[in-house]
Amino acid sequence: MTDGGGTGRWTPPPRCSVVGRDLRPHGDLDVLVLRRDQARARDLLADWDLYVADPPGQGKLRPWRPAETLRPPLHDIWCRRAAKAPWSMQLMLDEAEGAQWASRRSPEIRLPVGRLGRTSDTGVPYLTPEVQLFYKAKESRGKDETDFDAALPLLDESARAWLADPIKVVAPTHPWLRRLLPVSRT
Repeated sequence: MTDGGGTGRWTPPPRCSVVGRDLRPHGDLDVLVLRRDQARARDLLADWDLYVADPPGQGKLRPWRPAETLRPPLHDIWCRRAAKAPWSMQLMLDEAEGAQWASRRSPEIRLPVGRLGRTSDTGVPYLTPEVQLFYKAKESRGKDETDFDAALPLLDESARAWLADPIKVVAPTHPWLRRLLPVSRT
């Protein structure tokens, strides 16, 4: 989350880490944080203006109080550098049990925590594309279709199969499945 130069300031990556080019404009940066690591994230962003969506999905925000531990169903934190600044980052808390990530949408959907993230050639950490696409599959907006189209050719057989399996659990008629199913496990 920082520039690595000791300033403590976060600098967004110049382009999409997965495809290596800009696909579309981005209003903010989405960051997945394991719920068990929320205090560390809160400490790193101590000088930021932080709000939690409470209740989730209702369009209502309230301040994330210092030392407050967020419990389910709260999972969405909006972040900006100062009270009058635009929102620039969104933290999404997700669950983990030991060394396993467990989707907040469906706890039987899991992945080893060590497989959640990758690092670009330039050192930028990013969420594994198949997990990000799984979350994007919920609504499948135009921007999500753009991201899916760009990332799909870069996913290996294992990543495609993993992505198809949880989509089948939460959205068994999702249109992306037709493009993923040839390698999906049955």
